[in-house]
Amino acid sequence: MASPLGELLLVGESDWTADGLRLVSLSVPGQKGGAVVQDGWRRAPELFAGVLAQMEAYFAGRSTRFEVPFAEGVGTEFQRRVWQVVESIPYGQTLSYGEVATRVGASGAGVRAVGTAIGRNPLLVVRPCHRVIGADGALRGYAGGLERKQLLLGLEGAACVERVVPAGR
Repeated sequence: MASPLGELLLVGESDWTADGLRLVSLSVPGQKGGAVVQDGWRRAPELFAGVLAQMEAYFAGRSTRFEVPFAEGVGTEFQRRVWQVVESIPYGQTLSYGEVATRVGASGAGVRAVGTAIGRNPLLVVRPCHRVIGADGALRGYAGGLERKQLLLGLEGAACVERVVPAGR
């Protein structure tokens, strides 16, 4: 899918019981840990029509949330707890990594583990890890690149998007 972030790669698996598709991955080119097309995968954009319509509405500013079924069993139990907190962050708002750590009961040294879990989020945009920022309000870490994080937060009108801190600082 073409988007303001560049081309997005959506990967899903069939959910035969619900007669639909569950999203496994949504990534951008060059994303750290992003999906790469594998032999045997088939291109089936018609199966992603609902997700694509929601993505287009989000990027056009007509929608602030996603109703997308995710694949089950992805990630560790800790990662899933972190991702659940990330999913609860409202459109246009942010939380710090420390606030996320506190909400999952991993404050203190657990902030690093939270950052790692967020960095392994396979569902960019729809699971809004871009809404997690540094305690000082600076944009830190984003598997899709800080410029994309800044673009998404700007699209949402978040009040924090001025300072970008490169990885490793």
